[in-house]
Amino acid sequence: MAHTDEHEARSPHSWSGDAALIAARRVLVSELLCEAVHLRAHYRVLDVATGHGNTALAAARRGCDATGIDLVPELLAQARRRAAAEGLPALFHAGDATRIPFAAGSFHIVLCTFGPGSAADTPLVVQELLRVCRPGGKIGLAAWASTGADVVERRIVRRYLPTVSETAPRSWGTPEGLAQLFGPAVVSLQVTPRQLTYHLRSVAAYVDTLQYAPGPCRPIFAGLDADTQQRFRRDLIEGMSQLNRSGDETLVLPFDYLEAVATRR
Repeated sequence: MAHTDEHEARSPHSWSGDAALIAARRVLVSELLCEAVHLRAHYRVLDVATGHGNTALAAARRGCDATGIDLVPELLAQARRRAAAEGLPALFHAGDATRIPFAAGSFHIVLCTFGPGSAADTPLVVQELLRVCRPGGKIGLAAWASTGADVVERRIVRRYLPTVSETAPRSWGTPEGLAQLFGPAVVSLQVTPRQLTYHLRSVAAYVDTLQYAPGPCRPIFAGLDADTQQRFRRDLIEGMSQLNRSGDETLVLPFDYLEAVATRR
């Protein structure tokens, strides 16, 4: 939901509870990413910062040996429950994107969907994605772009929590930034602009999910006094209303992202 540096606020406390609202709205991103990397049955696939397991499960549906890693036990537990409900053999383990717990060259395909954390961590995450991908394998990313609702939301959040990075998406959020991050370690890099659209009953309903549903915005709200919470809510409602494409009382909110596929040298 809130796209304010998920891994800067990625703690069991932030993400406890039923986070299905968050996962459900991003399923299409994972399915498109798995198509973009041209998965084949029996490929070994790693989903880094798997969250609720969307991308690992999408790979498992295609007959791959899929594994997801994440920092948050509650998210991993939800991913396992989803795999069991679908009868999919995906595996989920604790693991940090900056220290992936697998040997070099372990996977045909390495995926990461909205997983990058702080700008300072980004080069190390890329190094780890490259390290565990075998030569000739592919790395697939979905990363928030430098335009769209995510940028507006982040700016509003920074008024109330200045420590939230304004620059974190930029290294991933442009084709030029991605090309610089991967550099000569890849033989090709294809970047496709895409858009993820959230549909809700109202703008206020979206802000409710930021305030009360599991995710990185919930502890931000919790740390504010009542008056400041109300100002934060009003600012979010105003900002998201300006981007609303519905033309009525409902919400149609576009989030821009980049889908990137890199082939490892």
